[in-house]
Amino acid sequence: MNVEAGLTGDGRSVTARVRGARAGERQAWDALVEQYAPLVWSICQRNRMSDAEAQDISQNVWLKLVQQLSKLRDPVALPGWLITTTQRECCQFVRAAHVLPDAESIPGQTGMVEQELLAAELHAALREAFGQLPPGCQQLLALLIRDPPVPYATISAQLHIPVGSIGPSRSRCLDRLRRHPAVAALISSETQGGVSTRRATSQRSPTIGAAPTTGKGFPWKVS
Repeated sequence: MNVEAGLTGDGRSVTARVRGARAGERQAWDALVEQYAPLVWSICQRNRMSDAEAQDISQNVWLKLVQQLSKLRDPVALPGWLITTTQRECCQFVRAAHVLPDAESIPGQTGMVEQELLAAELHAALREAFGQLPPGCQQLLALLIRDPPVPYATISAQLHIPVGSIGPSRSRCLDRLRRHPAVAALISSETQGGVSTRRATSQRSPTIGAAPTTGKGFPWKVS
């Protein structure tokens, strides 16, 4: 999968995609599903759902989003809505199976949802910020997150830049990511709220352009 394409997608922000989906644009809706389906699936897995159960729950979540999309006041809040809705669907399934009497009986559930929400918000903000970076920064950061790591000599040859300039260029590109309004606002709000974005990213690094289960994330910190 091409990392740059996965990061930039159709070049539209979450807000633009939500508005497009509201207007009946199939491409915008498909882009939203592609972007957030891994998040919905990961919550189902965390609740120990089988693949078949996770698929049923996911379908219910997307159906509810179709019904509620016009009522979503802040498109940026979509990740949080998906997390909350998916968690509720999982709890309802468990209660229906008579495994748990109540959703509140799941230990640590509140903290887990908060972490998922923070990770999803940061993921969306980084995707949007990355898409607005200059092409040179996108190419450099895309090479730096490859697994296995790409040697600096190879990066230098591919991008036609000196090896000694890779580190400083990387720092400048990351600084542009941090200064993007969506990322800066998230870092500021979490710091003021007493939750460190740096701690959150170290606990659950958001992936870029791929499902969270791939295990590949940003190898840097944004705060």
